[in-house]
Formats: sequence, structure tokens, C-alpha cells
Amino acid sequence: MSRTELCYLSACEQKTRLDQGSITAVALVEAHLEQIEEFNPIINAIVTLDPEGALEQASAIDQRRKAGQPLGPLAGLPIAHKDLTLTRGMRTTFGSKLYKDFIPDQDSAVVKRLRAAGAITMGKTNTPEWGAGSQTFNDVFGATTNPFDPTKTCGGSSGGAAAALAARLLPLCDGSDLGGSLRNPASFCNVVGFRTSPGRVSNLPNEALWNDLSITGPMARTVDDCALLLSAMAGPDPASPLSIHQSGAQFWPLDALAYEDIRVAFSPDFNGQIPFEPEVVAATEAAGALLEAVGCRVERTCLDFSGADRAFEVLRALSLYSRHGPGIEQQPDMYKDTVKWNAAEGAGLSKADLMDATAKRNALGQRCAAFFADFDFLILPVVQVLPFDVGEPWVKTIHGESMPTYISWMKSCYMVSALGTPAISIPLTFSDQGLPVGLQIVAPWGQDLRLLQFAKRLEAQISARTIVPPLISQ
Repeated sequence: MSRTELCYLSACEQKTRLDQGSITAVALVEAHLEQIEEFNPIINAIVTLDPEGALEQASAIDQRRKAGQPLGPLAGLPIAHKDLTLTRGMRTTFGSKLYKDFIPDQDSAVVKRLRAAGAITMGKTNTPEWGAGSQTFNDVFGATTNPFDPTKTCGGSSGGAAAALAARLLPLCDGSDLGGSLRNPASFCNVVGFRTSPGRVSNLPNEALWNDLSITGPMARTVDDCALLLSAMAGPDPASPLSIHQSGAQFWPLDALAYEDIRVAFSPDFNGQIPFEPEVVAATEAAGALLEAVGCRVERTCLDFSGADRAFEVLRALSLYSRHGPGIEQQPDMYKDTVKWNAAEGAGLSKADLMDATAKRNALGQRCAAFFADFDFLILPVVQVLPFDVGEPWVKTIHGESMPTYISWMKSCYMVSALGTPAISIPLTFSDQGLPVGLQIVAPWGQDLRLLQFAKRLEAQISARTIVPPLISQ
């Protein structure tokens, strides 16, 4: 099998061939290294690469398999970690000039799990400075471009991961999601990004112990691949008070949700609560017929997201100030303006602001619980705009409405984050310009497995998922 053929296989197909012995881990790593060498210079998705270390890991996996020793579920599969994630002995910059040469002496919790599962660490994927914003660029490595159109952004903040997957540089990537950082780039790059329920995957030591807005989750090209990766990532962590005490083994193998009377709320425009580019709404409309075709009982309605905007903005600002306030005070020139602005917003919060944000989020949570008493899933667009020019730091207007801050254009993702529920972005269709448009599926808290099962059922009906970027298909 040629290099190109190996890289085009899904992670599950690669796993099957590894388990059967028809390919070796070394051959698989070599194939992806060749793919990276050819296409990564164009899109700049992988910013730190360790070919020698990856081949050593692969050789060790092959030797263990030959000796009949037990192997983890990801044994031999290449992966790269988001450059916000600590990797022992491998450069981790956070996209910040402050840490451009930083080599951690520890792995994050998720990297430990993935190493134990046999995944082969290839390197690190690009991210905006401190993961702030849904456009992947920084002063250390520059911008990551979209494989479907290298003049456009790949999204963010897990943009390097999404671009690497779309260009077949890797079969699996991890990522994180505070305000849409898994879902936004997945939609922009025609891959799958899963915001898991808070506590499903340990986020330590990346975030504060009680932070339920920022999660770590899987990204891949198919729902099955996402489930396979999640099966290794998920599981209880005694160090995390938010940890869900369920094994990740439940996610693999993944069955599609059985045909039953599934109640779906569908809104291609959030019922007018936020602005969208007309092309996004028109593209998302295609999901209505799809939902009915798979037997769903569809009602065109949407959750009332009142207060979600303000609650998220306050809690995000507080988080950025808590994490970066001291550093900005000491070395302001080492932080980009948007991070400094967001941290300053956090510094200026009053007790009344925090009480109001908490009250708004509590009310949102009560409406969410009542809403999901009537519906199994909420179906929405992922991003309010199509992939935009890679030279634009952030979207300034949407359909004539001004976006006052660098996160204002991300509401269709971050208002869902405020719910604390799982949400997934799967490929849906392409715009007239040939740019990917994803579909966002939201489920009640804790129903990660059922959400994946439903996503798999829908995915089987969507042809867009099979389209590869012209960059590599030519």
C-alpha cells in the first residue's frame, strides 16, 4: 500500500491493519512523515516535529506486537498534541514568545493516557497565543492556513490540529475547547471536533481545578475515529474534582443510535438570536431534510440563550485575568493586544458583575434542562461565518452587524459552551466557494455516548465528509 493510500485511511482502518499485521507502525509513521514533509510547509499545521522519536516509538510497538505482548487501543497510531498541552521532553510554547523554547518536565493528564494507549507522539500542532481566539496565528510560528483554501483561516484555537487532519498529515489529534476551539476549526476544515462534557477528559494541569468551561477533547476525520480516541482519553482522574467516574471503554466500538423516535430541535440561525452570514444559514438548511430522512421528529425551534453571552464573557475574562494578569503586568510586550484587553476586562469585574454572570448562567442551565426534557438533541450551525482571510485577525462584521471584540463573532459556539453540555461538529456541506460548513449537535449533560451514536447515524448520510482538500487531491 502506498504512502498516500495509508494516509487516506481512517484511524480505525489504520488500526485494523496494524492489529492484523498487514502494516507496521514504522511504515505508518514513515508514510505520515512523508505527507508532513510534502504538505506541512504549505499549511503550517505541525509546528514541532520529532521524526526520530516517533520512529523509535513505532519500532518499540512493532517489537511488542511481534512478541505477542499486550498493546493499548491506539498502539501504532500517529498523533500530535495541541501546543497548549504539556509534553515531557518536547517543546511546548503555548504560542507565546515567553515560552518559545520551553521544554516541560511533565506530561499533561491526557498525554499520559494517550502514551499509555500506545499512540505515537509525532509533535505539536499550532494554536493562537494562549489559545485565545478562533484564528490560528502567533508570533512564534506564524499562521496556519486552511487546506481547502490556503488563503483562508483554518479556525482555532485547535486550528493546527484540524488542518493537519484535513491534509492527511495525521489520523488523530487532541484539542481543547473553551469558546469553540474544537468545533470552530472542525467546521472550517471538514473534520470532526467533539466538545465533551466537562469532567469526561481530565484537563489537568492546563486549567484551574474548578473550571468547567474549558475542556479537552478529541478531533479526527470521522465520528468513529473520534470515539476511538475518546476511549483512550476519557476516564476518571482522582486529582480532578470535576472528573466523571466512568471508563472511556464505553466509547469503542461505537454503534450508531438505533432507529427510534428521536426528538430533534433544529434551528439553522439560532432563531435570530445572533447574526449569521446568509451562506451559513442556507448551507445549514440542508440538515433539515437529512434529519427527517433518518427518522427524526423535527421541530424548528431553539433554546433561549438569553444571558449566555454575558455569562460567558464575564467568566472568560475572569479566567484570562487569573491566569495571565501577573505576567501581563510584568512583561506586557510579550502578550498580544487581545489577550491584554481580555485580561483587563477581568481585572475590572465587580462583585455585582460576577453575581450577575452566575445568576444568568444558572437561569440558562434551568432553561436548558427544561428544553432537553422535550428534545433529545439540538441541531445548530457551528460558526456564524465561512472561513475568512487568513490575514484578518478576527471577524469585524457579520451580515452588517459590527463585532466589537475578537470573540464577538464566536457566539454560536461559546453560548453553547456556557450550557456545560457536550456538543460535536461534523462535516455537513460546502459553500458555493468550496469552503466547508459543519453541523453542530448538542446533547444533555453527560450524554456523550448517545451524542456520538447519533452523530454516527447522521454522518453515514453525508457525502461531504469524504471530500479531501484540492491541496492534496491534486
